[in-house]
Amino acid sequence: MKAFSYDRAGSVNEALQLAARPDAKFIAGGTNLLDLMKLGIEAPVHLVDINRLGLDTIEPTAEGGLRIGALVRNADLAADMRIRRDYAVLARALVSGASGQLRNKATTAGNLLQRTRCPYFYNTDMPCNKRRPGSGCAAIGGLSHNLGVLGISDACIATHPSDMAVALRVLDATVEIAGARGAARTVPMADFHRLPGETPHLETALREGEMIVAVTLPPPMGGTQIYRKVRERASYAFATVSVALVAREGRIERVAFGGLAPKPWRVDANGSAGEVADAALAGARPTPDNGYKLDLARRTLAAALADAVRLEAGR
Repeated sequence: MKAFSYDRAGSVNEALQLAARPDAKFIAGGTNLLDLMKLGIEAPVHLVDINRLGLDTIEPTAEGGLRIGALVRNADLAADMRIRRDYAVLARALVSGASGQLRNKATTAGNLLQRTRCPYFYNTDMPCNKRRPGSGCAAIGGLSHNLGVLGISDACIATHPSDMAVALRVLDATVEIAGARGAARTVPMADFHRLPGETPHLETALREGEMIVAVTLPPPMGGTQIYRKVRERASYAFATVSVALVAREGRIERVAFGGLAPKPWRVDANGSAGEVADAALAGARPTPDNGYKLDLARRTLAAALADAVRLEAGR
């Protein structure tokens, strides 16, 4: 690991000022960043600790939703009774991710900003446009069995690893961002993560000098909410395919997929599982290794809808 300096910020403004220097990074839980530093993928020369910024609360909004601070730990968010009652898909997505120990450290903002688990991104001996722009994509023509089939490009076929982000996408959450000199803006979850195009190293809508301060949920939408995740082992694994859905009376109202694309993949379709799957998978570009994901996505969606029907019948 390369040497770096360290400061602990006491306010959002101080954190932004400290991070204005070149090659600086924010750190909170550090569950992804520290691994990347150990592997030489990230090499910040300065770390700004933001754990004391007071962004660790969940508060009601005037509109009837919830505002989740950027530093709320994943375990605390999943256990919050308001989340479990009114945003069940989010609670279920959170507890399906990582391990209990990691959920105790990982934060809301950090979860959104975690980087892909593509094996070629993690192997610094291999070319990767996300890690080193312009170097090429070793995954294209390589081992791609768990990589993307939707929203990919000729420069990158990596997937986004977050379970939480898929649930936030189906709930129409928004991301609150702070910038230098008091600038603030909000970005819908739909626009927060970027598709790779020719610039896969640009992963989110964050601009230089900005940080996430909160995620806001709209008022509860009701319905039966399900998060179903298929992975290569029973725990501590990223999604091969995941489905976040809101259903009512046996029909899908909203759905988003994980494990298929570089961002949570929301499809604006409703109805039966077959109809929604057809709409979601239109334009898919599977490789010879990962074409199985198309059938798996259909089956996972059908199983998630069946879970919702059983829940509705038991009420």
